[in-house]
Amino acid sequence: MTRILIVDDEPTLLATLRFNLERDGYDVTSASEGEDALRLADEIQPDIVLLDLMLPGMHGFEICRALRKRTSIPIIIVTARTEEVDRVVGLELGADDYVTKPFSMNELLARVRACLRRSQSVVSQTPELITAGSVTVDLGKRQVLMKGEPLGLRPKEFELLVVLMQNRGRTLSRSQLLRSVWQYEDQDSTRTVDVHIGRLRRRIEANRQMPELIITMRGDGYRFAG
Repeated sequence: MTRILIVDDEPTLLATLRFNLERDGYDVTSASEGEDALRLADEIQPDIVLLDLMLPGMHGFEICRALRKRTSIPIIIVTARTEEVDRVVGLELGADDYVTKPFSMNELLARVRACLRRSQSVVSQTPELITAGSVTVDLGKRQVLMKGEPLGLRPKEFELLVVLMQNRGRTLSRSQLLRSVWQYEDQDSTRTVDVHIGRLRRRIEANRQMPELIITMRGDGYRFAG
């Protein structure tokens, strides 16, 4: 499920946004000030951020700048400030779009979908080779090299490694990995992920008891840190 982080301190607007976005199938989390927004961005790793400018404490521009330093996810500024200079500053700080209040909910939803499509298009343009440390994946040949030597991985092991490496530094839950690799979601089947992670570790970790590449994030899932 696509995750959206809303950063806004207007309870009525927040409730309206949450209702409409959740109705469209999005997973919505909210913050009313900058420090919480940055903390949540690290914790939940949203797919897109809707960001107000006039917030208590940290200004929206500061939040935008801080977010852009740590992530390339789409940011849509949603604000009552209509001056051209604010729009220019916001876009130059790295925002992907700028929507002024009051706005049409249908238009905002369309802009969210458009930003997500552009973001996913960029992600899909993955290079043929993905390298992290001593591990290289050749997508064209469907081959994994460890220190230059080929590893004979099973198909699902290969696909699991690709998903982890494409999301390097990002924690992926077992359910997300099930959807991405096995194309289904069943909480009772998450053990499948653990088994395949164990097999991968035996092949690519110098010490699978103290893994340095595929890190277990207890209660959350796995993160590729190579």
